[in-house]
Amino acid sequence: MIAAIRKLGNDPMRKALYLMGILEDEDVEWLGKTGATKYMVSGTVLVHEGSPIEDVFVLLDGKLSVVVKAMGNREIASLLAGEIVGEISFVDSRVPSASVATVMDSHVLVIPRAALSNKLKTDPAFAARFYKAVATLLADRLRSTVRHMGYGTGAEIADPDELDEALMDSASMGAIRFDRLLKRLRIN
Repeated sequence: MIAAIRKLGNDPMRKALYLMGILEDEDVEWLGKTGATKYMVSGTVLVHEGSPIEDVFVLLDGKLSVVVKAMGNREIASLLAGEIVGEISFVDSRVPSASVATVMDSHVLVIPRAALSNKLKTDPAFAARFYKAVATLLADRLRSTVRHMGYGTGAEIADPDELDEALMDSASMGAIRFDRLLKRLRIN
């Protein structure tokens, strides 16, 4: 099991492991209770580039496409189960720099921005874990982007698909938490 967790590659569960592995059981429970599960048919736009958003989303199952107008509406990323959407705009309070839409029927957990902001203000321990999880996800995305652009391909880069030792410790618990969340929300 350790070898499977260590070598997740681009497996969609990797992102869930970052988020759910850093959060604690009660954090994930709070997300599940506070958020609303929504079924979205293929083609539904969750985030419109340049328009403020009022929610943060966790993709429970399905697939999302991230596109940027300035690049001719070219897809710059595909998001799979466990990915969080809207976190950058949540963190920096700016309008989204890309649009995000479902490319297949999907289930998302919709967490109201106001509820999340209030939780972060009133629960410093949750805030620390949440922001660490978001920072870890963003760091992984940045590393992937840098690799995709062809930078840092020398010997100084470890296997890009291998989880860091520190992350591996929480990876199995992250998988368990994500599975519990899906079962609680009846998404299988």
